[in-house]
Amino acid sequence: MSAQPSHRPLATPDALQRACARLKERFGERFSTAHAVREHHGRDVTFHEGLPDGVIFCHTTEDVQDAVRICGAESVPMIAFGTGTSLEGHIAAIHGGITIDVSQMNQVLEVNAADLDCRVQAGVTRKQLNEYVRQDGLMFPIDPGADASLGGMASTRASGTNAVRYGTMRENVLGLTVVTADGRVIRTGGRARKSSAGYDLTRLFVGAEGTLGIITEVQLRLYGVPEAMTAAVCSFETLAGAVDTVIQTIQMGIPVARIELLDEVQVKACNAYSKLGLPELPLLMFEFHGTAASTREQAETVGELAAGNGGSGFKWATQEEERRALWQARHDAYYACLALKPGAHAFATDVCVPISRLAECLLETKADIDATGAIAPIVGHVGDGNFHLVYLLDPNDPEDRRKADKLNDRMVSRALALGGTCTGEHGIGIGKREFLIAEHGEAVALMRHIKQALDPKNLLNPGKILRV
Repeated sequence: MSAQPSHRPLATPDALQRACARLKERFGERFSTAHAVREHHGRDVTFHEGLPDGVIFCHTTEDVQDAVRICGAESVPMIAFGTGTSLEGHIAAIHGGITIDVSQMNQVLEVNAADLDCRVQAGVTRKQLNEYVRQDGLMFPIDPGADASLGGMASTRASGTNAVRYGTMRENVLGLTVVTADGRVIRTGGRARKSSAGYDLTRLFVGAEGTLGIITEVQLRLYGVPEAMTAAVCSFETLAGAVDTVIQTIQMGIPVARIELLDEVQVKACNAYSKLGLPELPLLMFEFHGTAASTREQAETVGELAAGNGGSGFKWATQEEERRALWQARHDAYYACLALKPGAHAFATDVCVPISRLAECLLETKADIDATGAIAPIVGHVGDGNFHLVYLLDPNDPEDRRKADKLNDRMVSRALALGGTCTGEHGIGIGKREFLIAEHGEAVALMRHIKQALDPKNLLNPGKILRV
């Protein structure tokens, strides 16, 4: 069973009181200890929670720097907060402390259209950036579903539906501005598309979940908006047929932009929540980017593959409104799941495996779910071997949680045995800490040394990723 977090405060009451007094003096009304504000900042969209002792709303890198110095002087923990859409308890203040909210740091600082890059404050969301750069015929394609902050997406190494073509945040962050645990401001990377200069500190902070530093600015790659975008859905007689279509599509090198899988339970949920009217069978959702001719050719080839695997009923969405409605329904899949069992808590989890092992991992997981009678819809960015489960738990039934933990443990163990990872894009946070050791072994000790070198007091998001 997955271990539950300790909620032991790290700061003494006197130290916390002194820090709060200094923060109130520095930030005025932008520092709050109101219960409602703390509660909002103490949990993500799942059941993980832990209330901070106070919340600061920062506007600049200098604000973050001052907050870190004040908290650091009193050994008070700090937790960075963007939009609160993470899934593994990243923002829960499990050891108390102060939440540093960067959501009001929401300025697009520069766009270099000719070089296809931009620089934004950490609180800018992906939708906000796309609205801003659309006038230049540009887009930022990383799409985890939620309208997450770009600083948070970098911190969790997010990816999402377009990752099969455009990669993850790891490939699309060119540089960062970071406030370190001792209050220094450092800038990593730059605008050049490649560099051999020194340690790659950008990649060190991307995916560190705020445990090594607090990201305040992000330099990002941009892309030209394709001439044509075409989306389609296709139902399958079996889940195996849908998965085989995905594997064949990727192995043939078809440059599909998105391939999403929904099992029949998830399709039923989306039909009810988003009024789709789709056959309640395993479903693939596709999107093709390119010229009108190339997207048509890609779609025809994938259609032939799907038909050979029991796929039927291709439904096309070529108009922008139709395409947006289709993908909005996909992005609302989490809330559609919750509607299947009103009052339930969501236990969202994910794994990722090499594409050649996807069928084995996914079908065995599906059989495991069916055998235990759990309600756990499957949905995934299967073009890169990543899929998700949302276990629906009765919050008043401890046995329900134990059953979900065991299912999750088996799924992760299965993925690791197949050469995969315990998390494709959710991150470690609280929920996946124990699996990190199973995946990386002795390398976790090195990660711990890095954490202790950059944050010797263990004040930055303590308790996340690994124990110190």
